[in-house]
Amino acid sequence: MRMYLLALNPTDSVTEGFLPAAARLGLDVTVLTDQPEAHRRTCDRAEVLECDVHDFRAVIHRIAGHHPAAAVFTNSDHLQTQAALAAEYFGLPGKDWRAALRAKNKAEMRRHLAASGTDTVRSAELAPGQDPSALTAAELPYPCVVKPREGVASEDVMLAAGPGELVARATEIQARRPQAALVAEEFLAGELYTLETLGDGRLRHVLGGFHTTLSAPPAFIEERHDFVAAHPEPVVAQVLAQLDALGVGFGACHTEFVVHEGRARLIEVNYRVIGDQCDLLLAQVLGIELFEHVLRTHLGEPLPADLGARQDGAGRVEYALADRAGTLTAAPAATDRDADGVRLAYRPLRAVGAEHPLYRTNRDYLGVLRSTGTDRSVLDRVAEDFFAAERWEISS
Repeated sequence: MRMYLLALNPTDSVTEGFLPAAARLGLDVTVLTDQPEAHRRTCDRAEVLECDVHDFRAVIHRIAGHHPAAAVFTNSDHLQTQAALAAEYFGLPGKDWRAALRAKNKAEMRRHLAASGTDTVRSAELAPGQDPSALTAAELPYPCVVKPREGVASEDVMLAAGPGELVARATEIQARRPQAALVAEEFLAGELYTLETLGDGRLRHVLGGFHTTLSAPPAFIEERHDFVAAHPEPVVAQVLAQLDALGVGFGACHTEFVVHEGRARLIEVNYRVIGDQCDLLLAQVLGIELFEHVLRTHLGEPLPADLGARQDGAGRVEYALADRAGTLTAAPAATDRDADGVRLAYRPLRAVGAEHPLYRTNRDYLGVLRSTGTDRSVLDRVAEDFFAAERWEISS
């Protein structure tokens, strides 16, 4: 059986998660990508074909002229609608393309939730090239947040305290992304969490989630994720009701939401498995074959009623962040170790000698530490000891 995997940049989710899982399932994998050389260097067990994966018509044409498909899959935020349309064209299991589009397009997500009566967030859109001062006519409450309509990973997500700052932030983003539509919306107060789900269209498992620690405003950099085995049931029910309204329920989904005075409100819906190595930690903490389960849903196999997940796991993902522009001159190497019953896995995300600007986004990550165990307090101490002992140095 052949699976077509749509991809942009090579990611850990693909190279360490889905490709090994596909091999264990006996699948032949063809990677369709607009960056073939990068994938040939990192995906040596898969066939790699060049394709304009942003265009669903090009994807369908490439598959139709190649080997018959048993599944069309992607874990990219940017390619969910294309993969869903291709799967539907070939009569294969997949996500509803409408739900994939609603999840990706933040303005459409807000409109759909408001129309369904599940939640209303005041927001306004700015078309590419449109004068940012148009946003002030929307009479948004302040502070508000401005961000790319189809953005990801907190990139160019900024807090604005008033109309003047909103116009200035939007102007800055437009300069970096002249072709991107923007959304400005009211700031939703509360602690930030995630809900991780896995469904096959009839059954949906809640896998727990994370409590996310953010940087100080005006940026929203995700600095740390602490695994939460079970959110309060009323909170989960509110989030699932909003996902149902969007039509989200097939395969993996990573949903970000805030909770304020018991009310759960969506920030964004990423219709794929969580990234930035939280997926690798999730599989480890739960003790399940997460990536195989995701792929099996796209092969049309039903999920088991019980995934056999562990209930005693604790986990934490934390990032070393650049605090200035410059060249990385010193940083720890990749390491795996055990300390006091805690398993640590550190992976560099930026090579020593690499020069970068300061992005004020997740692209400022220098490295990531995954910590897993069963005792939360011991796990926190061991992780904090790691960061206290290691050094990351940047020269101007």
